[in-house]
Amino acid sequence: MICTRRCFEVLLWLLLAIPLCTAADNLKLNPRLDYSSDSQDGPLITGDSMQAGLSAAKPNYVIIYGEGCFNSKRQARRTVDLYSKYRDGVGFVVVDLDEKLTPVQQELVSKYYRGFIPHVVVTDRDGKPLYNSSGEIDSSVIEKILDQTLSK
Repeated sequence: MICTRRCFEVLLWLLLAIPLCTAADNLKLNPRLDYSSDSQDGPLITGDSMQAGLSAAKPNYVIIYGEGCFNSKRQARRTVDLYSKYRDGVGFVVVDLDEKLTPVQQELVSKYYRGFIPHVVVTDRDGKPLYNSSGEIDSSVIEKILDQTLSK
């Protein structure tokens, strides 16, 4: 009984001491996006927990974008498509550079962003970047990386 109680106390302490981080959820594409121009159409992606950071013990997909960027709009569409396929196994993080950033988002921008948008980062379960580059990236390339990571 003592061991069980002690184990419970340690588990409870860990749960309280380690901040739980959940990735963005219910991601949806802004239906007003104009893909023919660099117009300011508002946030490209909407959803819950948009201020969240990387999910622990999961691969993560991070998109950093600007609202008035033609290429970011197209990458946002790919992101939402990837989200619908991988939402259960991959953490999704959305950083809109036109919105006020949380400290967690600022940390991601400092760590990965190199001044060009859209910027996509894919990490493994340990947070090690497997892909980290600016510009549009085809979904098939990201799917291959995620599939390999999830199969490990």
